[in-house]
Amino acid sequence: MVERSAFRYPQGMAGKPPSELLDAAAPVAGDNLFGLSRQQLTSVMLGFSQPVYRAGQLLDAMYRQRVASLDEITVLPRALREQMAKSGWRISPPKISAAFRSSDGTERYLVACPDGPDGQTVETVWMPGGDGGEIGDGSADSDSTGSAYEADGEFGDGSTAADEPAKKAASARPAQRATICVSSQIGCAVNCQFCLTAQLGLQRNLTAGEIAGQVIAVLERHSVVVGRDRINLVFMGMGEPFLNYEPFMAAVRLLVEEAGLPESRMTVSTSGIVPGILRFAQEPVRPHLAISMNAPNDRLREEIMPVTRKWKIDDVLRAAAALRLRPREYVTFEYVLLGGVNDRQEEAEELARLARRSGLPVKVNLIAWNPGPGIAYASPQPGNVEAFQRRLIERGVPAFIRRPRGRDIYAACGQLKRTLE
Repeated sequence: MVERSAFRYPQGMAGKPPSELLDAAAPVAGDNLFGLSRQQLTSVMLGFSQPVYRAGQLLDAMYRQRVASLDEITVLPRALREQMAKSGWRISPPKISAAFRSSDGTERYLVACPDGPDGQTVETVWMPGGDGGEIGDGSADSDSTGSAYEADGEFGDGSTAADEPAKKAASARPAQRATICVSSQIGCAVNCQFCLTAQLGLQRNLTAGEIAGQVIAVLERHSVVVGRDRINLVFMGMGEPFLNYEPFMAAVRLLVEEAGLPESRMTVSTSGIVPGILRFAQEPVRPHLAISMNAPNDRLREEIMPVTRKWKIDDVLRAAAALRLRPREYVTFEYVLLGGVNDRQEEAEELARLARRSGLPVKVNLIAWNPGPGIAYASPQPGNVEAFQRRLIERGVPAFIRRPRGRDIYAACGQLKRTLE
């Protein structure tokens, strides 16, 4: 039995009459419960004449216990579960339908999307140990020694005392450290010329449940204990998150507020969608921001990223300046190095000037281009990535090299295309 003092009303709805709670973003009857917000689930429970705390029990079961059916939520009365099922309500989280394992331990998954047409999948990647992209970004997981993580405290990520038994059960093994790369769309409309995902075009947006559910499915596969294991999330998979803004941010809130994953270990990458960046700057709960820059000037960037025709680099930087950055927080420039195109010392020099001119605390993540069929670019020559990094550091710009992970299974940056090999 949950005590009344533990009741938690939707944000801004405490003290409101049930009629107003029911009217607040009420979902359509008979739908997938997975992906609904606390406010929406409260509406569902009130529709069954249930107390508000039942919504919290549902969320705990789906995002912390990671159950996949109503029958498994035994904390709910059997009669209520039967009534809900009869009304068409179900729990249908995304499921991993195929997995591919790299020689370096990276795993790439095809994740079945329950809210779309049959057979549709999206790609998600598990990188044990990460790829170095989090180093130096000021996040709670950026310190390779673990000291920054420990400063949060054992349960500083939002987990509750109810999670302690699972954490104790996992104490026999070392804490896992990994990065999960998450997709926000099936395909992508931005058409970056060096990216395999662009060849798919945009097929559809993912729902909040399909975005958050990728993470939950991977956490379950690896028996991750939130609060013990050190997990980063990067929204850098298939799609442009800021062109699917509301479902993306709804998924972030579910993962932070209900799954207990801290926003300080999340990063979202955008190609430079200015209206999305401006909205993002006003969010009270948000990941770190990374900008897929890839060139130090508009002329070169437009050749490889056509989105630059609509939003120039200066437009993107002005939008990013609206962010209220946390202490030690950086804006990341993601920079894919294309051999003979944007990897020369003159581009490094110009990028350093751009970073300084932005007025933002910037760090640069360098990524050697990962090859893919049908794309007419080349990887940088040996030593060019390190030379590019040295020039940036000499000019006072923090620069880090992201290790290629999972190239042999098409799991590396820019390679996601639902490949079946």
